[in-house]
This record gives sequence, structure tokens and C-alpha cells, in this order.
Amino acid sequence: MADDKAQIGVYGLGTMGSALALNMAEKGFRVAVTNREVDWIGGFLKEAEGLSKNLVAYEALDAFVAGLKTPRVILFMIPSGKPMDMMIEAIAPLLEDGDTIIDGGNANFHDTRRRSAALAEKGLHFVGMGVSGGEKGARHGPSMMVGGTDHSWRQLRDVLRAIAATYEGQPCVDHLGPDGAGHFVKTVHNGIEYADMQVIAEIYALLHYGAVWPPAEIGKLFEEWNKGALKSYLVEITGELLQYHDPQTGHPVVDVIKDAAGQKGTGRWTVVEAVRLGQAANMIEAAVGARSWSAEKDARQSAQGILGGGRGAVDVDAGALAQAFLAARILCYAQGFRILAAASEEYEWGLDFARIAEVWRAGCIIRSALLDDISEAFREDLPHGQLILSSRFASVLADTIPALRMVVSTAVAEGHAIPAFSAALQWYDSMRQGFGTANIIQAQRDFFGYHGFERLGEEGKHHGPWWDE
Repeated sequence: MADDKAQIGVYGLGTMGSALALNMAEKGFRVAVTNREVDWIGGFLKEAEGLSKNLVAYEALDAFVAGLKTPRVILFMIPSGKPMDMMIEAIAPLLEDGDTIIDGGNANFHDTRRRSAALAEKGLHFVGMGVSGGEKGARHGPSMMVGGTDHSWRQLRDVLRAIAATYEGQPCVDHLGPDGAGHFVKTVHNGIEYADMQVIAEIYALLHYGAVWPPAEIGKLFEEWNKGALKSYLVEITGELLQYHDPQTGHPVVDVIKDAAGQKGTGRWTVVEAVRLGQAANMIEAAVGARSWSAEKDARQSAQGILGGGRGAVDVDAGALAQAFLAARILCYAQGFRILAAASEEYEWGLDFARIAEVWRAGCIIRSALLDDISEAFREDLPHGQLILSSRFASVLADTIPALRMVVSTAVAEGHAIPAFSAALQWYDSMRQGFGTANIIQAQRDFFGYHGFERLGEEGKHHGPWWDE
């Protein structure tokens, strides 16, 4: 009977897909599930335990589609790229006008825009949905960033609002714009995440290698910071993980972890798109670069012997370090929102930056105490739309930049690598200079290439006197 059909389908029962399906079932929705490897389905149903009454499993794709109420809503939680294109090709002929396909993975927003346009020609709707919060978030309340048509949002919103994380009773999910808007916002979210994690890693390195603090003591400092203006998910988990000891060796766990970090592409995408849109994202670029360099472990160990790897002692006050951290975090968010603003204009998405900040307040990896202030700042009349020029953040930066300057200068003088902290300060100093250095660059370009330049206070294109000789 039609009433027995599922309200939503989930294809892909990996870590995130399983967690989201269980979250939906727990909230009372009837969920159809399936998976490419059908032998996974039994294990998933066993894990579901008391929720199985709201789950119906199918092995065949056509039966899975037939088991859904119309217009259908199907969430794919599979690897991005070619696998998604293959599944669209397989399932599209089974769908009808008004049905919606959702890609809940970390997809490149260009692919999302392409798929959205192609499926629209067939009367189908395509949603690019960013999901943040990891497995625990997906199971108990993620932050979700939705891009797609109004029609698809009307189909989705009741389910997504029910399963989302909440902040003061408000669900951390919203329809942010058409086609690739949701996936792009998630991409920038991840870029900010890269930079914030790198700043935290640099703080750890300064305290551990420069001030010789044991990891557990650094962890306790992060715990204290998490009670104030620096409160965030990343600060919270860092404070906790630094106090764990390895059961095999008895050493702090961080001391037995190889210092080579991986990345899945979203950080790089953020940098690539920032450059393409003519925006500065040097903190995110520094974080991406640091991960790339970390992978060259053998080369770095050889370089230590050849170039010398000595790092001097640093005497950094914990309070000053907290101030520097706050300044860097503000600048990191500000860069991320500049990228969002440029993309919103380029693709005519009409992004609501205050709402994006609110969607990030719970459930996602970059949730922090700052996001309330950020959302309020974007509801004010910001000079040039710049977060750092809002009255609330300009005053905080005035108070905290001296500490950032001190931390950067002390670390650089003693040979400590702090690419994200350094990038934050360089961007701040560049943005506050009413007269910079590009006049020299423009003169050079005209000298060797007759490119021309603007003169102060005059319109039109001009050339230097070197062309009159």
C-alpha cells in the first residue's frame, strides 16, 4: 500500500549514510535503504536494533525506487566524482518528474552545478547538501548546508530540520541557494576548518617544543580556553586528546602519532576557488601547504640534518597566546566569508551570511562561540561588507593584534614554523594599509608590457614617462 512507502531513501550505508539513516528512523521517518554491496545491508539492520520498524531494506535498485512515496526523495551517501555520475545514470531512468536526488558527500560544487542543470532537463531536481559533524554529528544532529530548488527544499525541510543539530532550539540547517550553493558553503567551511586546526597545531608546537610544556599540561590549557571566548569544538577535543596516554608505551598519544596529515581535497578546492575569484585566503592556503609539507616526512628528516632543525626556547605567556589565537580565528572566519561573498556574486546565489553563521553554530566541526557575533555583525551595515571592519570585531582585533604580533615575531626569531599565524598577521597588515605596494607592480607591468595604470584622482588608462623616451 502507498501508506507503507518510505518518505525518504538512503543509498550508501557507509559510516555517514548509516548514521543519517538511523537518525531519520529515530525521528519517526520511514526510511528505505540500500547499498551497492548488498551484504552490508544485514549488518546495518542488526545495528539498527529498535529502529528497524522505521527501516525497509532493498537489494535491487528498482525495488528501492518503487518503495518510495512520490515525488521521491533519495539521498546518496557515496564517494563524490565518478561514482555519483554512475549512480545518476543508473537511477534517473527509474524516476519521474518532480523527484529529487541529493548528493550528501563532499562534492566539487562545479560538478553539482553541472548535474543540477542536466537533471533539470529531465524534470528532476538535484540537491548538493554539505553535511558536517562527522559520524556522531550525522547520527545525533549534523549541521547541513542545502543547495537546490525551492521544490526540493519543500520536499526535504521537514526531515532535515528534524535530524539537524539545534542551537537554542533552532535547527542548524537551511536552504542556502540554488545548485552548488550548499556544496560551496561546505567547501569553505572545510577550508576554515583546515586553518583553525593548523593554528591550534602551531600553538601546540610553540608550547611543546618552544616552552617545553608536556602535552597534558597543554591539554589543560585548552580546557580552560574552552570556557571563554575561544570556546569551540576543536578547542574542546584538543584539550581532551592531549591528555590521553598510549596504552602500549605509556607516552602521550600525540607523541607516538606520525606527523604527516592527510587531506581529501576540500581545503585545496577552497584555495583554488578563492584565487579564481580574486580573493585572499592565505591562512587556508598556509594550512593546505602545511599538510602537504607534512607528508614529506623523509625529506624533512633529511633536511633537519643538512639545514639544521634547531628551534629556540620561547617564553610566551598563555594569556597572550590566547589573544593571538582569538585574533587569528577572527581573521580566518573573515577570509572564509570573503570567499563566500565573491562566489555569491559570481553565481548569483544570494547567500545569507548571517544565516550561514547560524547554521554553523552547532553540529559542525567549526562551531565556536564567535559565530553568534559573526551572525549579528552580518545583520549590521558592514563597511564594504568586511567582517573585520564591523565595530564589534574591529575593537576585538585592536585588543588582540599586539599579542598576535608578539607571538609571530617571537616564534620566527627562534626558528619555529607558524605558517597560519604568520599568514593571519600579514593579511591583517595588508588590509589596514591605505597605501600599499601595488603601485610599484603596476609601474613594472607598464614598463615591460605597456599594460598601463590608473593615476590617483584621475580616470582612464595612463602610461609612464619611460614610453616617451
